[in-house]
Amino acid sequence: MTFEHPAKKTGTGRRNRFERLAELASNFTSSAAFLLLCVTLVAGFAAVHLAGLSMEWQHLAGDAMGALSLLLLALLKNSERRAEHAIQRKLDAIAAALLQQQEGDWTEAHQDLEDAIGMEDRL
Repeated sequence: MTFEHPAKKTGTGRRNRFERLAELASNFTSSAAFLLLCVTLVAGFAAVHLAGLSMEWQHLAGDAMGALSLLLLALLKNSERRAEHAIQRKLDAIAAALLQQQEGDWTEAHQDLEDAIGMEDRL
């Protein structure tokens, strides 16, 4: 396992199991179903405190909120790093295309630029 900056990774296009899981989780956490789950959890947290239940229940509700917050933080950071990597890849492709265009031969850089911005996906 390596912990390198996303800009230094090679753009192979293949994602590992963790990256696929993180993307699925990111998509779920931006859905209405997840919002409903969070509202339910917060309502349960408030109900436990307002009902004056035992400290064990209050700790359980607080621990659930803390665990959810930690998971969301990890997902947010992963999503941020993936977006940063995609932006860096596109910037590198643009810079290479501009340099090769100035030199008069930009076929390879043009193909890299199309790959980076996903031109074939749009057509």
